[in-house]
Amino acid sequence: MEKRKSPEHDSPPYYSSCKKSLETNDLSKKQKEVGKIAKKTSYFLLKKCGTMDTDFPKYFADAESTFDEAHFIIYGVPYDKTSTFRKGAKDAPKTIRQASWNFETYNIKTDVDLKDIKIHDYGDLDVKNNIPETMIKKTWMFTSKLLDKKKFPIALGGEHSITSGIIKAFPRDIAVLSLDAHIDFRQQYGDEKYNHACAIRRIAEHTGTQNIAVLGIRSADKDELKDAKKSNLLYVDAYTIRKMGIHHAIETIDKHFEKKQIYLTLDIDVIDPAYAPGTSTPEPFGITPFDVLDCIDFFSSKIIGFDVVEVCPSYDHGETSILAAKLIRHLIEVVWKKRYA
Repeated sequence: MEKRKSPEHDSPPYYSSCKKSLETNDLSKKQKEVGKIAKKTSYFLLKKCGTMDTDFPKYFADAESTFDEAHFIIYGVPYDKTSTFRKGAKDAPKTIRQASWNFETYNIKTDVDLKDIKIHDYGDLDVKNNIPETMIKKTWMFTSKLLDKKKFPIALGGEHSITSGIIKAFPRDIAVLSLDAHIDFRQQYGDEKYNHACAIRRIAEHTGTQNIAVLGIRSADKDELKDAKKSNLLYVDAYTIRKMGIHHAIETIDKHFEKKQIYLTLDIDVIDPAYAPGTSTPEPFGITPFDVLDCIDFFSSKIIGFDVVEVCPSYDHGETSILAAKLIRHLIEVVWKKRYA
């Protein structure tokens, strides 16, 4: 059987030499049929046999709408130039897309069938070999184009440094909720201001610390934490969540944000490495996947954009990519129910 081809936009048209505007190729009926067959094949069996690259389409499962008709636009930002402990986050957009073919289109928790939602996978931004500042600029410009066209952006990282570029495309008065094991509030790290360890500091330069909350932290430099407190950065650490419960943390953040629209950035290392071992900087004593679901569900009516970062596929057997793909699908479903259904 002829294998389903991915839409030919791995290098987004916006960054091609001809500087074309955003566009896409439609998926043919035959391509969609092959995708349905691919979904019936075991993800873990193919990974074990080493045949995943050739047996699954290269785009996110069920993202089969055209760019123009889609509400949600998925795009990869395969970047890990500033990663410090484990390299490999640049490979995550590919493995998350592969993992997405593991699931049924229907979700019994949300009572939503993803095939009823208009989603488009644009491909990856051409940033792998860029210096951090250039990557930030490209990510910012691309996300701005999506927002101009009234699209809901969903970015697949890559390391957490990508998020500041995305946030620059949004108005300054939005709220940013970061789920992360680390507070990421250093002024610079390794002589680089756009290091992944500086993500929240760079975001704060756009939104101000008053519009940011970080949930799930359990690691920070001593002076970095002092600086965060001095700057009135709201955070809820994982130990408090363990003691008081996730809903107490959610209510604290909701009160702080009031009625603001929220951009949600999910650093996968916020989840305990027992559930998400394939990450760039794992930190024990994390929150659970169900805690993340509760956050997504609670804020779903306010969420205006989303990214998943710091998945590092070479350090597990696909579990973390599977979890990331499922969380992306869940977020799309609950946001769609609140906004478009």
